[in-house]
Amino acid sequence: MKNNISHRILLLVFLLAITPPALIWGKDSKTNAGIRKDVMVPMRDGVKLATDVYLPTKDGKVIEGKYPVILTRLPYGKNGCENYAPFFAKNGYVFVAQDTRGCYKSEGVWHMLSDGGSDGVDTAAWIAEQPWSNGEIGMMGTSYYGGTQHAMAMAKAPQLKTVIPVDAMCNLGHASMRYGGAFELRFWNWTIAQAGRASRQSKDPGTAAELKEMANIRRAYLAQLPLRRGTTPLKLAPDHEEWLVEGMKNGANDEFWRQNNIIDHPQDYKDIPVYLVGGWYDSWASNTTANYMALTPAIKGPVYLIMGPWIHGRQGSYSHGQVDFGKKAAIASPLDWRLQWFDHWLKGKENAVSKADPFKSKVRIFVMGQGDGHKTKDGKLFHGGSWRDEQEWPLARTKYTAFHLNSDGGLTKEKPSKENEPISFEFDPKNPVPTIGGNISSGGGILISGAYDQRGGKHIWNWQQPVPLSARNDVLVFQSPILAEDLEVTGEIEVKLWASSSAVDTDFTAKLIDVYPPSKDFPEGFELSIGDGIIRARFRDSLKQEKMMEPGKVYPMTIKLYPTSNVFKKGHRIRVDISSSNFPRFDVNPNTGEPLNDNRRVQTAINTVHMDEEHPSHILLPVIPSVQ
Repeated sequence: MKNNISHRILLLVFLLAITPPALIWGKDSKTNAGIRKDVMVPMRDGVKLATDVYLPTKDGKVIEGKYPVILTRLPYGKNGCENYAPFFAKNGYVFVAQDTRGCYKSEGVWHMLSDGGSDGVDTAAWIAEQPWSNGEIGMMGTSYYGGTQHAMAMAKAPQLKTVIPVDAMCNLGHASMRYGGAFELRFWNWTIAQAGRASRQSKDPGTAAELKEMANIRRAYLAQLPLRRGTTPLKLAPDHEEWLVEGMKNGANDEFWRQNNIIDHPQDYKDIPVYLVGGWYDSWASNTTANYMALTPAIKGPVYLIMGPWIHGRQGSYSHGQVDFGKKAAIASPLDWRLQWFDHWLKGKENAVSKADPFKSKVRIFVMGQGDGHKTKDGKLFHGGSWRDEQEWPLARTKYTAFHLNSDGGLTKEKPSKENEPISFEFDPKNPVPTIGGNISSGGGILISGAYDQRGGKHIWNWQQPVPLSARNDVLVFQSPILAEDLEVTGEIEVKLWASSSAVDTDFTAKLIDVYPPSKDFPEGFELSIGDGIIRARFRDSLKQEKMMEPGKVYPMTIKLYPTSNVFKKGHRIRVDISSSNFPRFDVNPNTGEPLNDNRRVQTAINTVHMDEEHPSHILLPVIPSVQ
């Protein structure tokens, strides 16, 4: 009974921000009298932000009174909220939707989240002064407008009482935007797309057409990186061009990335109930679990975490990429559950949230794997999985186990010998290893997200032939013997390399793969990517400071992979791929040591992975002991 109730409690967070609202809520003409469109709310510097207000109505008339407010601040156009805002208004809330600074109908200059705190505080203060507000605010939203929730919480807006950040932007200098010092090109892609639809300049039809044409032929521009000011149509949207150029050149985790840096500054976060929602294949997964680890000891909260097998914003689906995780992986529930979280924390109602004692299960995870690997009717690999309640993250019972890289291609628990020779490979920046799925969002024609067989094909624009990545000479493959029993890996993952290069700067990448054996449905087997990561060598010692390499010298480097929960089944193999590129997931290192985003040259590097007794390169897996 407790498990069932706990499951319901963890479900309800999705009902507030995740399930596609357009599928459930239709527009209610009777609420039109309660809609206030394009209210221009003044900020402290005089800039005005376009804001829509949805008030409770009955029989076409506004019901006078003071109500708690649900706020969402987004750069994608507040009109997108009109399908679900009336639902909250009909259930006793005022719903407020706002275009963020410099986007759509709001004034000002756009910059990635940096005004999210101050503008959020000013908006909250304005809300508190309105005759329809009782001064209490909850926030909801996904991705960027998950990030605006974090920004307001870190600014400690007095009226903010609870947040549900879903796949939220945060810790931009740690991972998901700058990752180990590399730049995630999905934000090059995102910024180009945003400039053509959300910038102030895109209101001009001619400008919008030029910006949209650039987005349409983005692959051609991708081949011309680095991006420089004034050299592409992006110059027509200077706010977006300025941020992107600065973001691509600013590799260090410094003040440029300060906004929403929860990992380094958890003390800034307001002490309120927080529900963190993420997915193992989401682009912000690493930061979602990191936030839980940072906030849990810093605030009373309570703080909850739920992680499913999802890609970005797709919690209502159960197949992602080429893999099916089973129908139970999708979150769906009746409409009335959507109110539970806000009703409890904003109205003080004794409902399922309070009655189920939510402190009993702070963490809920979907453990991937456990499926039989058959091909579904949709042609997907059935990987399967199941939900499980936990009390903490990482799990207290974790047995961190090193699997060592061996020069014969093995991946073993045994420590390497002195005779284990290093392996060198040639890394040519002009021929980078292509990205096949993974923790992606904002792919838009250059990237695909989710769980994929690490094999090329028509779905990979820069790797069209059905050739596995393992066939490339610049990919080092290390795999375990066939597993004699199931092995669960749940938690944070790191690869510790000892490496050298002929260059003063280069990259090293790592990828964890669940290798399915050949079967009737998949005669060649299936090489399922679980997670990956990268380190730019100049940031090997610190994400805050660059330090070039001495060619030929061996250095220890740590590559942080995305967190996961996966059962490697009996008969499978665990595999780790090492290389120096993953494109276009990450920008390609030219190996020259020139300033970031300002290189004019590229050169081939000879990169070497050392794996002997003195240099025991390994992946550290968080193994969960089986219950006997």
